[in-house]
Amino acid sequence: MNFLESIKMAGKTLLSNKLRSALTMLGIVIGNASVIAMIGVGEGGQKYVNKELQSLGPNVIFIIPGNRETQRVSSDLPKTLVLVDAEAISSQVPTVVGVAPELNKRLLVNYRNRNTNVNIIGTTPTFLLVRDFETDRGRFFTDIDMKRRNQVTVLGADLAQQLFGSNNPVGQQLRIKNTGFQVIGVLKSKGSSVGSDYDNAALVPIATSATRLVGKNSPYGTALDYIVVSARDTKSVDAAEFQITNLLRQRHKILNEDDFTIRTQKDALQTVGQITGALTIMLAAIAGISLFVGGIGIMNIMLVSVTERTQEIGLRKAIGATQQDILLQFVIEAVIVSAAGGLIGTAIGVGGVMVVGALTPLNAGVSPVAIAMAVGVSGGIGLFFGVVPARRAAKLDPIVALRSA
Repeated sequence: MNFLESIKMAGKTLLSNKLRSALTMLGIVIGNASVIAMIGVGEGGQKYVNKELQSLGPNVIFIIPGNRETQRVSSDLPKTLVLVDAEAISSQVPTVVGVAPELNKRLLVNYRNRNTNVNIIGTTPTFLLVRDFETDRGRFFTDIDMKRRNQVTVLGADLAQQLFGSNNPVGQQLRIKNTGFQVIGVLKSKGSSVGSDYDNAALVPIATSATRLVGKNSPYGTALDYIVVSARDTKSVDAAEFQITNLLRQRHKILNEDDFTIRTQKDALQTVGQITGALTIMLAAIAGISLFVGGIGIMNIMLVSVTERTQEIGLRKAIGATQQDILLQFVIEAVIVSAAGGLIGTAIGVGGVMVVGALTPLNAGVSPVAIAMAVGVSGGIGLFFGVVPARRAAKLDPIVALRSA
């Protein structure tokens, strides 16, 4: 019997037991769909986080108070970075084109009968350059506003909508912590980015924030939550990081461990890549268990099939079928079941990934290589788990098989 005839016979046998074949296929379908979906969602999550980080700008450097150990054991960061540190970086580091210190405080904002607790961000005019923002209406505060400690504020798009509705907020007065501020501008909407939602925040000059809202919070001056620095270009990031580290160590008279942490986009991307990669592998491994269970189901059903078809096997051997012919037929049946289940499961998995991509911000997708690997693995599982029952069928003695019928 040639290979083509074996395929035809295997197909007829499987079609004659449609319900059994479908149930045998079910484990492979679920396993393949799970693997495809988990890989697709994992890759989508990684792309989403990478996109969020890249929106910060490739040249952005974050300087955070405290070292990694203090950040790990305490939720309150130490007051080790002050405003004069940011000013020193701006004037003494040649590879830096912009420095935007930030002083954050959650405070109550009132406008007439509307009030809400939002993040009040004290910063400098270089904020727009460093964080790549633009004003939608009005203007941003200037160096003059900084020097005079003017009580002016620029609102995020969502906060402006919440307080003023369809009215133009520019020129209006509101109160922050019972202190009057004039709205001079509204930022263009940019959405939240890595936990920071500037659309629902109010920005004020950092000098005004320190004197009117927060007060002196460090013996060395105005303590900052972090300093955001923009390097000259992508190639200058490493040099800027080195120069900033040396400058701050000198200013803080550090001999041992730093009291600050510098993080770049490259560091964040590397960390996120490791985390999401590990999660994707873990999810795929968990889903892969379903494929293993499906393979056991194939072997179990094929063993039952061998027992039920003992007479057929004995008859075929009696009229000249060899052990190789019997072995080939049962292996082909197992591979057909697993490969068909793999294709159906892949289609379901890809469909699920497309639904996730359409309904969530995740840019979920599955590469053709992953699909080919999933179908290939499912076919390989059928081959692996189909060999044992196939060998058992091939070794049946025709006389004993016919007698047992």
